[in-house]
Amino acid sequence: MTRVHLVDGTFELFRCFHGAPRATGPAGDEVGAARALFATLVALLDHQRVTHAAVAFDSVIAPATTKAPASPDDLIGAQQPLAADVVRALGLPVWPAGRFQADDLLASGAVAFAELDDVGQVVVCTTDNDLAQCVRSTRVVLLDRIRGVVTDELAVREKFGVDPEQIPDLFGLVGDRSDGIAGVPGWGQVSAAKALDRYRSIEAIPRIAAEWDVEVRGRERLATALAQRRDEALLARDLSVRRGDLPVPAELAAIEWRGASRPLVERLVERLDDDSTVVRIPRWSD
Repeated sequence: MTRVHLVDGTFELFRCFHGAPRATGPAGDEVGAARALFATLVALLDHQRVTHAAVAFDSVIAPATTKAPASPDDLIGAQQPLAADVVRALGLPVWPAGRFQADDLLASGAVAFAELDDVGQVVVCTTDNDLAQCVRSTRVVLLDRIRGVVTDELAVREKFGVDPEQIPDLFGLVGDRSDGIAGVPGWGQVSAAKALDRYRSIEAIPRIAAEWDVEVRGRERLATALAQRRDEALLARDLSVRRGDLPVPAELAAIEWRGASRPLVERLVERLDDDSTVVRIPRWSD
């Protein structure tokens, strides 16, 4: 059975920028994050014995034509086109998100590939808690490549106290700092998990504490806070739901990894001014 790897390219570039040394290429542009991305994707292909994969980015912008930006966000953004070229040189398909998010592409890919009879497992390479909602038994799992931790459905339950499909409701109550969701005052993961274990969704939680039939510490205070911010919590929940219906190329042939392209890699290492990763590429297509 085929194992499909779907990689959060935006996160990989972000962590490479913050974890790798800064470097300047022959053209005078920043290339440090792209160099590290090249190395970490080669490691993924080699260590995970990847046969089918795709890499999603929040956006792939045109190369900058102005002076080099100074802020970290600008420096990361300026390397996105080069990061996409790294992925292409390795023979992997790039999934640009356009007006959507990379998370939505990954979620849509997970849904589509998990439905194929020839697919035994979909591995979503990310540390984004949002995507825990996509986990299904051991068929769709998350891989934290930093820690080498695989999260299946049982692990989601152990970590968050709710089932994967309830993750958006959980974030609607407790918030999600990474996405700027404040949550409902007073609600923590323990109280939210208990309430959602009993009522399954925010809508089903009774508005009046006296109607609750589950013991939650401070339920009077929690019920009052939720009543005041119920619409806000529901909107935050809905915005946390990842799209599973985007038209990603969900055929195994479209993401089969046949190896890196020698001509593209040769041009790439010239731009990166570093060929140290080339010897570790496990397969070539030409």
